[in-house]
Amino acid sequence: MRGFKRLIGVSEALERLRKAVAHRIREVEEVELIDSLGRICAEDVKAMMDVPPYDRSAVDGYAIIAEDVFGASPMNPVKLKLVGRIMAGSNPLTIPRVERGEAAEIMTGAPMPSNANAVVMAEDVKVVEDGIEVLKPVHPYRNVSRRGEDFARGETVIRRGVRVKPWHIGALASLNVKRLKVFRRPRISVLSTGDELIELGGELKPGKIVNSTKPMLMALLLAEGCIPLDLGIVGDDVDEIHSRILTGLRKSDGVIVTGGSSIGVRDLVPEAVKRLGEIIFHGLRIRPGKPTGAAVSDGKPIFMLSGFPVAAAVGFEALVRPILAHMQGCVIEPRPRVEGILTRRVVNPPNTRSYVRVRVFESDGRVMVEPLRLTGSGILSSLTRGNGLLIIPEELEGYDEGDSVIVELLHPIERGDER
Repeated sequence: MRGFKRLIGVSEALERLRKAVAHRIREVEEVELIDSLGRICAEDVKAMMDVPPYDRSAVDGYAIIAEDVFGASPMNPVKLKLVGRIMAGSNPLTIPRVERGEAAEIMTGAPMPSNANAVVMAEDVKVVEDGIEVLKPVHPYRNVSRRGEDFARGETVIRRGVRVKPWHIGALASLNVKRLKVFRRPRISVLSTGDELIELGGELKPGKIVNSTKPMLMALLLAEGCIPLDLGIVGDDVDEIHSRILTGLRKSDGVIVTGGSSIGVRDLVPEAVKRLGEIIFHGLRIRPGKPTGAAVSDGKPIFMLSGFPVAAAVGFEALVRPILAHMQGCVIEPRPRVEGILTRRVVNPPNTRSYVRVRVFESDGRVMVEPLRLTGSGILSSLTRGNGLLIIPEELEGYDEGDSVIVELLHPIERGDER
């Protein structure tokens, strides 16, 4: 057993990987609009028409010429002649024209009549026998949704490389876009190594443990819009490890290998990986997850993550997510963040980036950040009981109790009545 030759920082590791990973997801699929949710858009989509396609009322009320009612008040109402009613869905070409001194009753979403330039709300009007009395002035285009104010013809609605969100689908639907071109989902293979591991549901004999890391990583890949491929479990056999990784590279866009990447006599993954490509780095200044490494084979990444679930999750967050974004030509989406008060001191080893599992909760109107267990890269409960990550950069020695810190939220803030 020997120590790592050189530990490098996360930023340097990512820079090296981005330069080395030449493989890109270029294949394009056209899918139904609703099925594009979470996919990476493969085209710039421009509005082919104005939305809305005509000026329309934003409220129920009366379409008028604003200049007619500039001096209106309850003590000095302005009387207008009622010339018609306009319903939502009416043809803009057939609705009545409003002249000076006139008004037309109009419903929300209905097209504005020609010459009218404002809508007075129904509650600001008194209906009288031969028309209406306006009790409040409105300025031009008050309560009017203007043609093209949502999207103007030719405006870009969604760009290539953007992950499709529900509001993108709503916007594209308003333009009558039924199908969208997206890049295919990345396929990432996951392999676990270790004689001590059994698959979920297997017979738990003395000395064996259930492999929880692989299902967790496959779920993380699903959450990132990927298709995870299960390469199973391999014992401590360098030839078999090599063979399974090679299979994964042939079937997918990259491989994640867990376990066997430390410095023990049975940590055989780096040896197997060397046969397939160049090891870009092995050993990170990160806690937990120091044994994390990565290699590249024919432009495809091979991630060597810890077999311990928390350390593997940290390695995924620090390396796999950014490289998946790099391969798809999109920007990695940041986690939601919140500022809170640290409940106790947290120490950071020199030149190390620490991912501290924390519980974020409200107390007396303040957001508090409670560090959970700081050691133990296999303690999954620190992720299930916690709801955030406090990332301490390499240049800091830690934070003191009472410090204001920024936390990346994994789950919503715990409210006082949830404790």
